[in-house]
Amino acid sequence: MKFTLGQIRKHANNEPFTFDDNVDVSELESMNNDIREINPVRVHGHCTQRGEQFFFSFTIEGEMILPDARTLVDVPYPFKIKANEVFSISSYISAEEEEQEIHPIDGDVIDLTPYIKENILLEKPFRVISDKDAEDAPFSGDGWEFLSEEQEKSKIDPRFQKLQSLLDKKSKEN
Repeated sequence: MKFTLGQIRKHANNEPFTFDDNVDVSELESMNNDIREINPVRVHGHCTQRGEQFFFSFTIEGEMILPDARTLVDVPYPFKIKANEVFSISSYISAEEEEQEIHPIDGDVIDLTPYIKENILLEKPFRVISDKDAEDAPFSGDGWEFLSEEQEKSKIDPRFQKLQSLLDKKSKEN
């Protein structure tokens, strides 16, 4: 999503420059970040100019597919992210401006795509858990087994099997 300074200035004199477009961020799938699939996201917002600075305020909407933390089944995760980015055409950016994350404009074009990707990665949840019970979930693995409460109660430790038989004999005698 690229804008030329002339395009923004033409609209910025009267009212904010508005934009609404779909952006392909499928490159995020190839990074090591658990995003299995992400469709083009909708980005809409506006830009205002004050002096040598351009203030972008925009919303990123879309859906990504992430693995379930328990079962690794695909889980759709819709998101809506509000973001603000500031760009400057000034050739001198002070340490204070750099700390405030004011991005220098290289040339005559502002490219929002890297900042859109960055905001998506920052808002990606650490883990997702599916709302519905997955039938595909494994019930056992190497050294573990899933047991329901009923199964756990009925299972008797083999070391206590003989003691249980003694208790059963005693209860029959009474």
